[in-house]
Amino acid sequence: MINSNAMRYALLAIDQGTTSTRAILFSEKGEPFFIRQKELVLQYPQKGWVEQDPETIWQDTLWVCQNVLKDTQHYAITIAGIGITNQRETTLIWDRTTGKTLYNAIVWQDRRTVEACSKLINAGYSKTIAEKTGLLIDPYFSATKIAWILDHVPGARVRAQNGDLAFGTVDTFLLWRLTGGKVHATDVTNASRTLLYNITTNQWDDELLALFDIPSAILPEVKANVADYGQTTPNLFGVSYTIGGMAGDQHAALIGQSCFEPGMIKATYGTGCFALMNIGTDFVISKNKLLTTVGYRIGNETHYALEGSIFTAGAVIQWLRDNLGLLVDAKQSESIARSVSDSNEVYFVPAFTGLGAPYWKPFARAAITGLSRESHKAHIVRAALEAQGYQSRDLIEAMMTDSGIRNMDSSNGVLRVDGGMVVNAFVCQFIADMINQTVEIPAVSESTAWGAAVLAGLQSNVYENLSEISSNWTCSHRYKPSMDAIERDALYAGWKNAVLSVVR
Repeated sequence: MINSNAMRYALLAIDQGTTSTRAILFSEKGEPFFIRQKELVLQYPQKGWVEQDPETIWQDTLWVCQNVLKDTQHYAITIAGIGITNQRETTLIWDRTTGKTLYNAIVWQDRRTVEACSKLINAGYSKTIAEKTGLLIDPYFSATKIAWILDHVPGARVRAQNGDLAFGTVDTFLLWRLTGGKVHATDVTNASRTLLYNITTNQWDDELLALFDIPSAILPEVKANVADYGQTTPNLFGVSYTIGGMAGDQHAALIGQSCFEPGMIKATYGTGCFALMNIGTDFVISKNKLLTTVGYRIGNETHYALEGSIFTAGAVIQWLRDNLGLLVDAKQSESIARSVSDSNEVYFVPAFTGLGAPYWKPFARAAITGLSRESHKAHIVRAALEAQGYQSRDLIEAMMTDSGIRNMDSSNGVLRVDGGMVVNAFVCQFIADMINQTVEIPAVSESTAWGAAVLAGLQSNVYENLSEISSNWTCSHRYKPSMDAIERDALYAGWKNAVLSVVR
């Protein structure tokens, strides 16, 4: 039951993800009072193409917000503001007059521009782009998606040059619709994922725009993560609300986990895993195939982050269940793994869609190594779970090397984790043992949405500063490393040998 008398303000987070759209109403302490969700369908018109219907994204956003607000009508709740977080890199272009999109949203997973990216790489632009954006040249990011729409929709390029069209990632598209077309803006974290934004000068880069042949007239204004993004139009929700914060999903999770000090790392373990390390206010180019991105900007201060991706985390458990039939339910994986004392030298390299950082081997494929006559399903299941610890160590060692912050040299470092896989205590303990750091799970499990809410709370003065937000962060579970160094290093050496078998 909500005790609205004890709550000064509530904050509404819009969390528009790849597979669902959610609205969550939080108390100022981070309690999620009301949640509404709509599943979102991905479309695959051709091999390697991934799209979404923009109108469905918009209608789903309206539905979840309107229904959460309806849920509050019997309570004396004051909503201080709205924060938006979103799937990054997904690209939309629309008509500034009608608001109608020219083409479906091209999703971040889409690979149709591989050839265009290869040409840029072969032409020697990788170094220039890394120095300006911190990114690799890849179809993952927005720039080549924008160019593809301008080149393949009749008349689009001329209309763009004339200023008739607007580009945006999902945050920008929703903001435009929520404000009735009055505000065309994005935040710095989403801008930093386009390959067009110079994260050292904090502005759209003319050289990059020319390289990708994209007219500046279509670009949104770039704002800090905490800013006045405008008001929702009264016809949508009955009254107007201030939109006070925006951030891409992984950056919002960094904020939601209160990783505000250099060296702090958050990792989200879902289907895959995204890890971000706050590296402070100095831009660093990775030498270990990580991405450098804007972590967040509040006021005039930009904090950068190193980002690494594990392509397959929880998906390996789904594969064991659905493809091999070793599990009836994913929850069984923990008890099965604990039924044996070790993996009997079995290693599972879950490279079903290649290996991410620090290897970046997109054509690598999964392998189970070290099988012998005494191997059985418990060893394979345990090896699959242990892979999450090995992959986490791969990422964090690369982060430590790039940043110069050596938290792994002692067990004083902390990794804050969230996502569906962290309910597995075996996985969390093995990660802690393998990285030699404490693993912490927050009391507020909705880290991404909570990060968006926090930004809106800063704008509306619900919170005075980041220190107040950090003081409210609480831990629900904590896993401390307990493995000795000799065993840890021996196990990890076996993992590195197993990886060699799939990347040669």
